[in-house]
Amino acid sequence: MSANQNQPQNSLSEIDKLRQQLQSAKLPANLHDKALQQIERINLTLKYGGSMTQLDITAKYIDWITHIPWETKSEDTLDINKAKAFLDNNHFGLEAIKRRVLEYLSVLALQKKMTPGSALHASNLFFVGLAGTGKTTFAKSIAEAMGRKLVRIPFGGLSSALDLRGQSKTSPEAEPGMVVRALRRAGTRNPVILLDELDRCTPESRSSIMGVLIELLDPEQNSGYVDYFIDYPIDLSQCLFVATANNTNTIATAVMDRLELIQMPSYNDEEKIQIGKRFVLARFMKESGLTPEQLTIEDGVWTKMVRPLGFEPGIRSLEREIEGIVRKVAYKIVSGQGAAFTVTEENMKEFVS
Repeated sequence: MSANQNQPQNSLSEIDKLRQQLQSAKLPANLHDKALQQIERINLTLKYGGSMTQLDITAKYIDWITHIPWETKSEDTLDINKAKAFLDNNHFGLEAIKRRVLEYLSVLALQKKMTPGSALHASNLFFVGLAGTGKTTFAKSIAEAMGRKLVRIPFGGLSSALDLRGQSKTSPEAEPGMVVRALRRAGTRNPVILLDELDRCTPESRSSIMGVLIELLDPEQNSGYVDYFIDYPIDLSQCLFVATANNTNTIATAVMDRLELIQMPSYNDEEKIQIGKRFVLARFMKESGLTPEQLTIEDGVWTKMVRPLGFEPGIRSLEREIEGIVRKVAYKIVSGQGAAFTVTEENMKEFVS
């Protein structure tokens, strides 16, 4: 049998696979019927010599709709004492901001107690501050405290609302937008979605992107969010949205109305030292496999590392310095230059770039 004769047979077996994939997934009834009609239409087209391109487009569509978590959700823990411990473990100082986050979680906890099984609703938090002040870490802490998945949608350089909304499935290159892709990564219908760096989308597309944001952030609208590729309403009302930005100058007023602004303060030198000692060094040592016995940094070194950073509000530069020290010590140990090292004011030039 020739290769051309084999092709329709292979196409028919692909059709059967798509039917099985559709049957095994939990989908809204209307969407299931709509997708089944597409499969049968492609089946008929292929029998009469239709293009394989249409089969590829349909296969991609079936793959996406069967991997969206239409019903799967995570159970919220909402233990305020545990949440406070999470925040204290992940953030030094910032007591006023931690208190606001705990108040936010308390509202959700009361809603869960009074109306079990209902979707939880609270203000969309918006952390605004300069780079390195802990905005993204707060979003991680909220998700961790609630026992929810965290997925990030970066707005830096976003050049079209279609990046969020998706493209119509008329070509093999079309794909869902970043919101649907985030849901698929999360695997649950109620993740915490981090809208990161809202102020950094490109100026020419800002108005259209802000239009999509209004729909995403409005509980009256986001229960029927439509991605152009999926072409079926998706309920985002159980998602929690947390946003970040360096400033609010370019954020539309209608978007700001749907966000609760939390201004992040800058860190002073002493706070940077404590964060470096208690959080950053421990994290990099754990990631590199070093033990506390293998690396010690004397107190005087911390002051000398932090002071040249001047008026930098965050800790990004300090993180790079600490990561460099850990990397150098790891190299020295692996290359047999010693088993443990202490960084002092006298030898710090050997470890700090």
